Amino acid sequence: MLRAAKSRRIQTAFLLVTGFLALGVAFAQAGPKSPPKGSSKGAKQAAASVPPNSGYVGSAACSRCHLGIATTFAKASMGHSLTAITPEFLKTLPVPASYYDPKSNHHFEVRAENGKLTQSEFATGADGKEVFRSTHEMGWVVGTGENGFGALLRRGDYLFQAPLSYYTQAAEWNLSPGYQNGDLGFNRLIQPGCIYCHSGRPQPVAGFAGKYDSTPFTQTSVGCENCHGPGSAHVAAMGRGEEYGKGADPTIVNPARLSGQLSDDICMSCHQIGDARVLQPGKTYQDFRPGQPLERTLAVFEIPPTRENPPSDDHLEHSYSMSLSKCFRATRNGPQQLRCITCHDPHVEPTAAEAPAYFNGKCLSCHTAASCTAPVQARQQTAPSDNCIGCHMPQRSIRVISHSTATNHRIVARPGEAFPDETFAQATAAMPDLIELNPAGERGAKAALPSALTRLQAYAILKLSKSQFAASWRQSLAELETADAENAIVQAALGHRDLEDHKLPEAIGHLQHSLRLDPAQSVVYLDLSEAEDQAGQVEEAIAAARKAVELDPFAQGPQKALIARLIAGKHYDEAEAAMEKYLENFPEDDFMRKMLAIAKQ
Repeated sequence: MLRAAKSRRIQTAFLLVTGFLALGVAFAQAGPKSPPKGSSKGAKQAAASVPPNSGYVGSAACSRCHLGIATTFAKASMGHSLTAITPEFLKTLPVPASYYDPKSNHHFEVRAENGKLTQSEFATGADGKEVFRSTHEMGWVVGTGENGFGALLRRGDYLFQAPLSYYTQAAEWNLSPGYQNGDLGFNRLIQPGCIYCHSGRPQPVAGFAGKYDSTPFTQTSVGCENCHGPGSAHVAAMGRGEEYGKGADPTIVNPARLSGQLSDDICMSCHQIGDARVLQPGKTYQDFRPGQPLERTLAVFEIPPTRENPPSDDHLEHSYSMSLSKCFRATRNGPQQLRCITCHDPHVEPTAAEAPAYFNGKCLSCHTAASCTAPVQARQQTAPSDNCIGCHMPQRSIRVISHSTATNHRIVARPGEAFPDETFAQATAAMPDLIELNPAGERGAKAALPSALTRLQAYAILKLSKSQFAASWRQSLAELETADAENAIVQAALGHRDLEDHKLPEAIGHLQHSLRLDPAQSVVYLDLSEAEDQAGQVEEAIAAARKAVELDPFAQGPQKALIARLIAGKHYDEAEAAMEKYLENFPEDDFMRKMLAIAKQ
């Protein structure tokens, strides 16, 4: 009788957990734009064969000869993009602070104690007693403070975002970007594609989302080699006393001596996020080298704008916005093509007070004071007066980050200026529903078609939230089904397609094939577990879910799937233990806590 009663309670929890599971998996998949997990076995081997810091010497080596530049760069935003937390650094932080989130009914705190920075999340019951409290020590502060900064923590070999960030304009701690969609606790993994742009030289472990080497960063903040490439050859040449005068130095990359496109590719690697970013087969973010086409490492895609829905996002869309400006279009085929470094010197960043005059000088290097047709009186009434960027590159709110603004890089003659016609004619006939922003050759409507595998991955990202891309995903997959059948990504996609179509034997076959090619794919194990469960292969479904948890221990989806599979297989004691383990990692999940309480009644 007791066993039967427990069975009913667990089954009740199962119905609730499985309903919540679908939402949890969907939420987990709809995270930041990044390439889907899984690649061919050969691709993993290729990535692993390149030493992650080959030829890199660190900014300290550069500063021995370039002390002046190093000093000014250290004061710029990129020069302190990531800072290790030390007792001395803690004195600069606005702590302690607390925040209450009415949506989750959870409380958050940030404190500095004993030379350490901690954040806590907790909830209280009706009796005022704490239901749970989760506290973690922060390891780094990410961000420069211009709009704000957040914090990173380490759990084992994994890096995570902290739930609270500081917002400079509001002068307050509030939920970190992304947490407005749901409480992620201390479990939002830091993906390699994100930290690549916020640090000097991160060391992610290939094939494992959010996992990093025992030394996560060989250099914390963005440094010289992020833009100039590996410096070992240059340091060695200078040590031998080699001189190149005013000519090009072949031992180091000087972005000013590159073509406009290659120069801007360096900036695009971080300042152009697009709607989908896809790593090329066998590549990691660490493989990009300044001076090489960005497309060799990464393809950036944008959904073509329409006149009814023109471009409106300024956050990390700097390059695309600039390409739509009259200044860029008027100079793109000439010797003085407008490029990012025409206006921005990465070594020097003017203060907010200095910026208007500084950038006025940049504008007047091409224009004259007579170029401005606004009345003199109106120009003098701006604050400060005659502020070119204030009128022509206005600050606008960042919709995805609260209390933050960004400069609009589509330089307009006047507010409300219409977009140029070519804005709406950039897609190609071969790919009408996407624009690749960084093809190695010609860009725009005459750009070469990206590979079917690259397109497949871009559409896979987009179809998670935009169902209209499902057909293009299937079309790209059809091209690859026979042309590249021995690719783990292709086999995983075929399995997912057949799972969607409820062709279970075919789905299981493709998913198992993919995992033979590349065993380190937690998402593929999740699909396999779902297919086997639907096919009535309960024990196999449990084994696949266990493997997904093993590969992705800090993701909610695999653990929820395992709980559901254990209950379906009537492994009730194991299911209860899995729920308890889940809550050790995700104590903020009030729903699962209720399910566990039902199971224990």
